[in-house]
Amino acid sequence: AAAPAPRVALAVALRALNCALVQTSFVPDEHWQSLEVAHRMLFVILNIHNYGYLTWEWANRLRGYSYPLIFASIYKVLQLLGKDDVQLLIWVPRLAQALLAALADVKLYSLVQNLENAETAKCVFFCQLCSWFTWYSCTRTLTNTMETILTTFALSYYPMKGSKMGNSCKYLALVALAIVIRPTAVIPWIPLVFSHFLQEQRKADLLLQNCIPIGLVTVGTSLIIDRVFFGEWVLVQLNFLKFNVLQNLGTFYGSHPWHWYFTQGLPVILGTHLPFFIHGCVLAPKRYRVFLLTVIWTLLVYSTLSHKEFRFIYPVLPLCMVFCGYSLKHLKAWKKPAASFLLLSNLIPALYTGLVHQRGTLDVMSHIQQLCNNSEHSQAFVFIVMPCHSTPFYSHVHCPLKMRFLQCPPDLTGNESYIDEADAFYSNPLGWLNKEFYNDTLLPSHLILFNVLEQEISSFLALRGYEKTATVFHTHLPQGRVGSHIYIYRRKTDTNY
Repeated sequence: AAAPAPRVALAVALRALNCALVQTSFVPDEHWQSLEVAHRMLFVILNIHNYGYLTWEWANRLRGYSYPLIFASIYKVLQLLGKDDVQLLIWVPRLAQALLAALADVKLYSLVQNLENAETAKCVFFCQLCSWFTWYSCTRTLTNTMETILTTFALSYYPMKGSKMGNSCKYLALVALAIVIRPTAVIPWIPLVFSHFLQEQRKADLLLQNCIPIGLVTVGTSLIIDRVFFGEWVLVQLNFLKFNVLQNLGTFYGSHPWHWYFTQGLPVILGTHLPFFIHGCVLAPKRYRVFLLTVIWTLLVYSTLSHKEFRFIYPVLPLCMVFCGYSLKHLKAWKKPAASFLLLSNLIPALYTGLVHQRGTLDVMSHIQQLCNNSEHSQAFVFIVMPCHSTPFYSHVHCPLKMRFLQCPPDLTGNESYIDEADAFYSNPLGWLNKEFYNDTLLPSHLILFNVLEQEISSFLALRGYEKTATVFHTHLPQGRVGSHIYIYRRKTDTNY
């Protein structure tokens, strides 16, 4: 087997490169449920600055502060060093996430090496490193990413049959931490913990000496952190599960057919690994059945929820890589051509999704940042006329610039005629703008919009004296309200900007 240090160095170097080569946006949560919250925690709550924004989830106590606290701590260190430059605030949290992802890659190697041998472990390690979806997601500041990383760490200590590395205390503590950060982490761990419980001879000790103390400590710590920042006692994990699972209110953000994870979700995130995964499932020894059961169970549970996303099943991807690596190792004479195929076929989607697809909503922030360098920024007013949460916010600007975007909180009161601000706007963009900005003194100095909206509001732009100052590429695959390019408009009368 390769020495641990070179393997760690390879993983860290690759994930650092991975971080640099992912310059696109995936979903709003990577900013709005982590960096935006952390920015407000540090700079607003500590009265360093008086600007920031929290989404409706925080007003309704659906999210906890434990995960954003990690990034707020990074921000605090940068601020103490006098290095709280906006670019460092953007990239240092992502580099920290990349470092953790690299360590998770190494932990996956250790797990398989311990269960099998170095050759199989190398094949699993290779499959993990060349997975396009892991490349696309693992350096993003998403709770799903941290859930996946902690799940991989926990798996390396999971007491599998034949494992010498099993440690009930360590793996349960990591599972508890994953559940605190993202409560749905409980789903893949139900079959794994249940299987462990069945094979454990000292069941009472497992419950009394491990499960209960670890659960009390992690939930207690989470409660205290949330008490500090919310100002009241609240169990956000319960609220989160109630909203997303019991009430299934996530359908507000779209719904998919029940079979979506089996027909699209898993095949897409596996990509060209899919045939290797199927082959590995057939070949793998009986002791790996609990891993396969976990994958199927997770897909089935998520299939019962109407709102579905690729990232929700990201935590089972490392488990899938174990089967892919097992398949690759047993291909013998075909191993090198198969490895070359996996590498090349994953390289294209990894680079395209990381560098090209949906990059405009991040690139446009550099144009907004420039307004902060101008002494007149206190008079600027940026209105992001795009689907809500399309762009990051103050975490990517880091100055008290007046900004606004179209809101889209779901209705939690049961009002069937409820229409959010974004839907109201898109039902009649021109009429909405004329009504909202009936007085010229209220007009934004800058408008940020997708090109598909330009034609509809062209008369408003012309009459109110707006001129296009920049065009930013976003995607080759525009759909609905999302265009291929983003336009920046500035009012001509605002000559100071």
